[in-house]
Amino acid sequence: MKASPLQQHVLNLLDFNGAHLSFDEAMRGLAPELRGKKVKGSPHTIWQLLEHMRIAQWDILEFSRDAKHVSPKFPEGYWPPRDAPNTDAEWKKSVAQFRQELEEMKKLVSEASEEQLFARIPHGEGQTLLREALLAADHNSYHLGQLMLLRKILE
Repeated sequence: MKASPLQQHVLNLLDFNGAHLSFDEAMRGLAPELRGKKVKGSPHTIWQLLEHMRIAQWDILEFSRDAKHVSPKFPEGYWPPRDAPNTDAEWKKSVAQFRQELEEMKKLVSEASEEQLFARIPHGEGQTLLREALLAADHNSYHLGQLMLLRKILE
């Protein structure tokens, strides 16, 4: 099924197409020693922002497709407890999960009919798949901007 113009706009937004850089561009070449560094005046590290983006996106995705999903406790459940990943493997796993779940959100959008995009999610309080996809794109874009500002300061 070919994506409608609305679906294509949403997919482009989820892919960071347009005025912003992509998630992959933001991750490319990031020195491991910068992942957990604090910047004066910033409450979060690059690691914390990545994990927050991953957790929030996962929550939005699961809410959108699973009536039994239970969201983490807000706000503490959406932020990692540590400033840095314990290992390089933990960092790579977080990046891979973010990418995978972004692809899953895009699949939900691309496979939905326009009617399904606007239909209320039965277990929600008025949310629609369109609203959840836009929320994920907006949230990711906001925090990717923060992540890139920290990266530029640290580099």
